[in-house]
Amino acid sequence: MRPLVHPSIDEMTVEGILYALSDPVRVRIFTDLMASTCAQNCTALANLNSTPMPKSTLSQHFKILREAGLIRSERKGVELQNSPRWDEYGEKFGPMIKAIIEAYAKELTAAKRTAPRLKRA
Repeated sequence: MRPLVHPSIDEMTVEGILYALSDPVRVRIFTDLMASTCAQNCTALANLNSTPMPKSTLSQHFKILREAGLIRSERKGVELQNSPRWDEYGEKFGPMIKAIIEAYAKELTAAKRTAPRLKRA
């Protein structure tokens, strides 16, 4: 088994964080992990959209978040348990990450308001 990469706070970069949070699915995964009271595995977050995502796609999203330093993954049997590393990087990158998440939330709210509504027959 390959070792999991968890960069130190000094190795985390703005570019890495921006890349990791450039995908709305990864933002959703990250915010769900932040809201969770315990570590989550990939399958717990498989139904973020109307159709379930393949496990391989989810694994790739988690890998990008992990390599950016935003989450920590620990092996528990055959699964990886994922949790945010906010306590470690919050002081250094917290305001930037909060601003990105808030911007996504505003975009999502605006998109829901302007989405065409289907007429019921």
